[in-house]
Amino acid sequence: MSLENPDSGVLQRPAESQPSEDRPMSADQPFKSQFLKTMQERGYIHQITHPVELDEAASKGPITAYIGFDATASSLHVGHMIQIMMLRRLQQAGHKPIVLMGGGTTKVGDPTFKDTQRPLLTDEQIKANIDSMKVSFARFLTFGDGPTDAVMVDNADWLDKLGYVQFLRDYGVHFTINRMLTFDSVKLRLEREQPMTFLEFNYMLMQATDFLELERTHGCVLQMGGSDQWGNIINGVELIRRVDQKPSFGLTTPLLSTASGQKMGKTVGGAVWLNADMRSPYDYWQFWRNTEDADVGRFMKLFTDLSMEDIARYEAMQGADINEAKKVLANEATRMLHGEEAAHAAAEAARVAFEVGSVSGDMPTFEIAAADLDAGVVLAALATDAGLAASRGEARRLAQGGGLRVNDAAEADANRTITSADLVDGVVKLAAGKKKIVLVKPV
Repeated sequence: MSLENPDSGVLQRPAESQPSEDRPMSADQPFKSQFLKTMQERGYIHQITHPVELDEAASKGPITAYIGFDATASSLHVGHMIQIMMLRRLQQAGHKPIVLMGGGTTKVGDPTFKDTQRPLLTDEQIKANIDSMKVSFARFLTFGDGPTDAVMVDNADWLDKLGYVQFLRDYGVHFTINRMLTFDSVKLRLEREQPMTFLEFNYMLMQATDFLELERTHGCVLQMGGSDQWGNIINGVELIRRVDQKPSFGLTTPLLSTASGQKMGKTVGGAVWLNADMRSPYDYWQFWRNTEDADVGRFMKLFTDLSMEDIARYEAMQGADINEAKKVLANEATRMLHGEEAAHAAAEAARVAFEVGSVSGDMPTFEIAAADLDAGVVLAALATDAGLAASRGEARRLAQGGGLRVNDAAEADANRTITSADLVDGVVKLAAGKKKIVLVKPV
């Protein structure tokens, strides 16, 4: 990969050209360390710094690496899964992962490729979000005190203690406003005449100090993240190499989109949350079951522990057989997050719903006040509120095209009223197309 990326870094660079081993490399370079071999064959590597040096370090013994997660919501979502899986691959290869929670940086907000300022959260909201997010990490990583056990740290522990003048004296001298103004994320805001606060402008410096702090306290040598974080990662790598004169590395993954170009994890119902109380195991299973044909093999490599040999067999499937591969992907992804029992229940509920045409208690449920159902609710409004359509207009178009069903019967009129008379075994079964089902339950 070329350093010509405008966001490749904001630190002042030496006038002389970089040695070849210090340049990002393409993902087709051979490796000898098990960690980088696995990352390469499964498609995680987009950009990487100092590849030869990092490969040597990962070959000699355990290295420590981290990924940062800002606490902007009470749950992680599918868009975070590739980062979580990177930490899992690291641990599986015998290295130590650090989960860095952004208790401090969340107070500022990452401006990277954002054209508006992120709403500021209170300390209490941030803490509650971190506590809620911890559950998901425990599903994928082994935490403890051992040499390769994962640890979770909060950058508020050091960022909140920084004296501003000392912070600027220690670290501000290594960054230039000139370079920061070349960032696409900054230019976008300026070109649209959207305000960019000085608070946000400091985010890049704060993230760089995170890496330096983890290098000093935990011996961390590698920061990983999505390709949109390349500039921020480079800042930390170069800060460590300049201030402490120690090895440090960066590695990014490609930003994921589906084969059709849609952003990974984007659905009609919004974010695909990882916490079960925000998205049911059944809905999570369905998300992976609905993977596009062309993405099945790629997603198996990234989001499951299936062997490359098994994945190759599933990738070779054609026609209707690819649906079986999708079920395997859904089962594996759901089992990893929610456990074997939940994955089995979700798969069985889907089988009952789509192959038998019956109702299962594990299907997603939308609760409605019994009095409202007695009075009657317009189908288009109900389908929208239940997450089957993004808007009433979309619900009407679904109905006109024969894609909206009530109790397994196609309903062409989205303006018709749904009442308690439509209850079957205590619920109204609504479906959009062949893959989305929700049970409307009066309470």
